[in-house]
Amino acid sequence: MLKRQRSGHQFVERLLEPELDALSPEDRRLCQELVYGIIRWQRTVDWLIARKTGGREQHPQLHILLQLGLYQLFWLQRVPDHAAVHETVELAKKFGFAPKAGFLNAVLRGYTRERDETRAALEGLKKTDPATGYSQPDWLVQRWQKRWGEEKTIRLLEWNNTPPPTFARVNTLKADADKLKQIWDSERVTYRTVERDWFSNDEVFELESHPALTSLRTFQEGMFYVQDPSTLLAVTMLSPQAGEHILDICAAPGGKTTYIAQRMRDEGEILAEDNQPERLNLVVENCERLGVKCVGTNSATKQFDRILIDAPCSNTGVLRRRVELRWRINPEEILRLRDTQLSILRDSAKRLKASGTLVYSTCSLEPEENQEVVKTFLSEQPNFTLHSERQLLPFEDQVDGAYVATLKTK
Repeated sequence: MLKRQRSGHQFVERLLEPELDALSPEDRRLCQELVYGIIRWQRTVDWLIARKTGGREQHPQLHILLQLGLYQLFWLQRVPDHAAVHETVELAKKFGFAPKAGFLNAVLRGYTRERDETRAALEGLKKTDPATGYSQPDWLVQRWQKRWGEEKTIRLLEWNNTPPPTFARVNTLKADADKLKQIWDSERVTYRTVERDWFSNDEVFELESHPALTSLRTFQEGMFYVQDPSTLLAVTMLSPQAGEHILDICAAPGGKTTYIAQRMRDEGEILAEDNQPERLNLVVENCERLGVKCVGTNSATKQFDRILIDAPCSNTGVLRRRVELRWRINPEEILRLRDTQLSILRDSAKRLKASGTLVYSTCSLEPEENQEVVKTFLSEQPNFTLHSERQLLPFEDQVDGAYVATLKTK
């Protein structure tokens, strides 16, 4: 179930998860760290490879082996140098690269002898070429520098390279915080309270250490939902009330949907829709685990008191969670998504009751997908007004990036 909850939109995680099932917990953690770490830092690792190979292109599998060895040497402190080099060379032999074993060994051992100089070069690279030094695309770094300046951009780049914590939102339909914490103590879960101004105290916790989440009674019985604190802002600004009819657009996998239900005390009706209808199964499954009864995927209701649009976006506010995304998005994608977002807003507005509330949210940091979309929509829809808007920035709010705008009909 956790796999379904968390990985509905995470491409690398979907590919990796089945391969991890046969591993011990320790090996599982190491494998995840290597895969996610190399993807996250691949541009910088490739810079190291190019320094020793004169920029010559390597066989794809050999290139991956070089990345694997160098990542362990410079980013993974728990693996001794000799073990990192030896195991990487042995893997090369296993995969048919025995003739290249000497080359691989020479590159890796050369870097072990030049550790201090190389670390200094990597730190210098962050200053002279931040995009390479922090392993992120030039175009993104440049647009962020233009918007926020050097210091804030560096803080964002550092944030994007930090493995994200696991946050748990208490499901008050099943348990209160005191009950949940009491059982967590018996389950060997350590945690700390997370406080922000857009949700109640003792509503969100950072899980510092824990057994496999799916093995926990508290997870299986739906006492909590894994969810970044930033995602709660949209529901808070939606302000759902018990007994209302609410439409949740792009609802899968159901984090915001089930939080809406929680805020409504599971009284009323929530219609969950998604631009990929097959993903609504995730919403149904998460509702079942969390004990949510008021959510459906079909409804005769035509007009809604409140509508939440969690719009498809570039996801630039969650790059630390979606490690491969920085290498897949491009400037053209942001403009294409803007058209999609506007289309969803226009269509959704027709389904809102008079004096209703429409909340538009993204996990993007880009104005083209946020303020500019809302501004364009309002210019076309004179019967709507902007009631409030808020942008969460990782380097200021210490949560994933998010934008939320509350629109009301006159």
